[in-house]
Amino acid sequence: MTEPVFRGVGVALLTFFDDDGRLDATGTAAFADRLVERGIEAIVVAGTTGEASKLERSERTDLLDAVVDTVRGRVPVVAGTGAATADVAETLTTDAVAHGADAVLVLSPPDGVDLNAYYSRVARAAGDTPVLAYHYPAVSPPGIPVALLPDLPVVGLKDSSGDPERLLRELDALDDRALYTGSSALLSFAGPLGCAGAILGLANLEPELCIKAYGGDADAQRALLPSHLAAKTEFPRGLKQAVAEVEGLTAVCR
Repeated sequence: MTEPVFRGVGVALLTFFDDDGRLDATGTAAFADRLVERGIEAIVVAGTTGEASKLERSERTDLLDAVVDTVRGRVPVVAGTGAATADVAETLTTDAVAHGADAVLVLSPPDGVDLNAYYSRVARAAGDTPVLAYHYPAVSPPGIPVALLPDLPVVGLKDSSGDPERLLRELDALDDRALYTGSSALLSFAGPLGCAGAILGLANLEPELCIKAYGGDADAQRALLPSHLAAKTEFPRGLKQAVAEVEGLTAVCR
């Protein structure tokens, strides 16, 4: 069996900016540190929740450097490196590996053309660093067909479709490779089902409840519903606003 990058609940980390819209790498890393103290098992930087599409290449590495320096040795740091083209994804992956990422999370490209070639190029760029595929059809349609999963050169998959039937099919298709749900509505289903873990935007706001729900606590799963629905409002603005009010950070989005 392929050892998962991590087990349990990881956070799809918000990226914070100052009042002028400049990257606050130090503040973001300090926030990641507090989440680790609250039980989060992995930090994903520059993902969809972290407004990756609006970050410059140098900002991605600055952010990764800050988070790696802050949480090194305690939890894995996973860098989002998916892009619209294999050329860009390859470059971002090379950067992430050079700057200490423990793994990369790679969103499938829009239109889903030649996914085998796309992920093969990323895997070559990653070298010995694990590659997780990322299925999120609402952001980058059509996503990754389940039938293609057995052939992709990846160690696992994050699925943010929120489709429980697909999650079941993915477990079979991936065989001994890791599956992570990206839906905070499916935690009490995904954990007991045998998923390796979850990668969640909502873990920025409700880490303890997310951890309990993933462990099979139905009451915690139901208690997450108001936050789950609120976080979807003008995503990620609604989620960032809620976190900023608690953490004393700005709610500026790009």
